[in-house]
Amino acid sequence: MDLGDKLQVLTEGAKYDVACTSSGVDRSGVKGRLGGAKAAGICHSFAADGRCISLLKVLLSNQCSYNCAYCVNRRSADVQRTTFTPRELAELTYGFYRRNYIEGLFLSSGVLKNPDYTMEQMIECLRLLREEYGFGGYIHAKVIPGCSKELIYRMGLLADRLSVNLELPSEVSLNQLAPDKPRENIFRPMAAIATGIEQNRHELVRYQHAPRFAPAGSSTQMVIGATPDTDYQIIRLAESLYQKYKHRRVFFSAYVPVTGAELTPPGYQPPLLREHRLYQADWLLRFYGFRAEEILDESHPYLDPLLDPKESWALSHLEYFPVEVNTADRALLLRVPGIGVTSAERILRARRQTRLDFEHLQKLRVVMKRAQYFITCSGRMLPGVRFDRDSIYQNLTLEARRRQGLLFEPEVTQLSLFDGGKPLLAGREDVVKCLTGQL
Repeated sequence: MDLGDKLQVLTEGAKYDVACTSSGVDRSGVKGRLGGAKAAGICHSFAADGRCISLLKVLLSNQCSYNCAYCVNRRSADVQRTTFTPRELAELTYGFYRRNYIEGLFLSSGVLKNPDYTMEQMIECLRLLREEYGFGGYIHAKVIPGCSKELIYRMGLLADRLSVNLELPSEVSLNQLAPDKPRENIFRPMAAIATGIEQNRHELVRYQHAPRFAPAGSSTQMVIGATPDTDYQIIRLAESLYQKYKHRRVFFSAYVPVTGAELTPPGYQPPLLREHRLYQADWLLRFYGFRAEEILDESHPYLDPLLDPKESWALSHLEYFPVEVNTADRALLLRVPGIGVTSAERILRARRQTRLDFEHLQKLRVVMKRAQYFITCSGRMLPGVRFDRDSIYQNLTLEARRRQGLLFEPEVTQLSLFDGGKPLLAGREDVVKCLTGQL
């Protein structure tokens, strides 16, 4: 198999891993080396300055000794197998970078022989890139669960970001679908990465030119929809990962049944809306000061498909609203649907100069179609807005219900001279029945 065929097979096998962002690195180019990692980002995304960012997202090998039921590269899967040598992959990456095809490398692999052997092959590829080819671009490397701490440290000195995929939200699900991956084999590398980053931070304070260990931090990924784990379990787990292991990101990937494994019922569709809601909830955890228990609880374990998590929280806590935008502090402003981190900062700056009204808020890029129900300006709500839960719910979910087919427009029939006075409107089933699952 030539290099082109290998590349096609191993990039195809890598596409289901979504945890490939590269935030947190600002390393400019160095004389004598090729490239830098300034403002690097995710595959086929855009940097703050408008540049399109691309990473070579590839496996070192799709041969795997593990048999995870959700993985397209599992041991029992009937797929074409191949493996790069470390030098082949290093040369490809270097060549693509020189031609301006890519701005970095996202490297993962199936488990060849055992975790340590696989890590040694990946490290050799990164070593060739950094030391022999003088590659200074961005590198994100996946740590193989169950590998030794020494290999994690070596990889962290070569890569900008390290990640270990948790894959499944609960130990029960992991034991059922990935029996070759004990939970401790995943959490142990996470702890080693977190410890290495913290120790390196202290080393850099003492020694300015100390080598940097995973300067872009760490991340992980969970597969959503392959197991019966609830949104509440997932959000609580994400919160604990941020607190304990200082992850930069926790990624959620809607399960796509590509393995032939019977994990889902017939007619299953990837839960893309659920994935989207989990990312919104994750955003609240990371930037808006919410706790997992505020978003969901055991009595309400799933996110609302019609409302984003902040809207759902606000409707459940109307006692905090309406919020006066001219006096509210930053924490309270961030609780208002339609007011984000940036618009909250704009409000705080603007009201030092003037008293804000609704026209000002529109100019500050507040999303008024959501915020109008929860705010006042100088003690007054926007004219025509009713501060009533049912009314707010109906207005906020109008578009979502229409998109999901839960809002039925009445059928209008053509007026006829011969209809004998038949009604012009033919009504349909009650929307409430659709929302409650009675249809």
